[in-house]
Amino acid sequence: MKKRIVIIDYGLGNLRSVLRGLEKAGAAATITADPEVIAAADGIVLPGVGAFREGMEMLGGLKQTVLTASADTPLLGICLGMQMLMDRSEEHGIHQGLGLVPGDVKRFAPATGEKVPHMGWNTIRIEQETPLFDGLREEEYVYFVHSYYAAAAPEHTLTSTAYIHPFASAVNNGLTYGVQFHPEKSGAVGLTILENFIERVC
Repeated sequence: MKKRIVIIDYGLGNLRSVLRGLEKAGAAATITADPEVIAAADGIVLPGVGAFREGMEMLGGLKQTVLTASADTPLLGICLGMQMLMDRSEEHGIHQGLGLVPGDVKRFAPATGEKVPHMGWNTIRIEQETPLFDGLREEEYVYFVHSYYAAAAPEHTLTSTAYIHPFASAVNNGLTYGVQFHPEKSGAVGLTILENFIERVC
């Protein structure tokens, strides 16, 4: 039986492209804002594109649903969804996140010759063994689009990436995982990560 993966619909994110990626990876995926459907899932995906404050505001009443479900259900945050897993963000002021992964979200500092947002293909380097990255090489290329990054402690950093300076490009705390890049836009590497989430994490 296919794993039941829910994509949380709170009004932000490339929901359809994430849905297609999960379906290609072998999941029975659903886009939903129904707390009962979320609670019954085998795995949860929190996508997101845009600003941190808007994301947290749009999540609204689903915040408690996510916090409760994540206690015993694997959760994968993607891009803004990963940043929302953190304690807080400095994007347009200080705003509180879900607090599922310790750490803060910070803006890339200006650097000569480097553009912000960080956009395009870049390398992730695996820092810890994890079932999410089974079958991948120590370094792989994935696709990024972001102006802010997660500053996470080494024990919560699964992969690191260098752009202006090193940052945590994938994080973990218990059953909660986050990737700053877009696996649904990262070709075969991204598909492997989604397959691993479905088959090895969930």
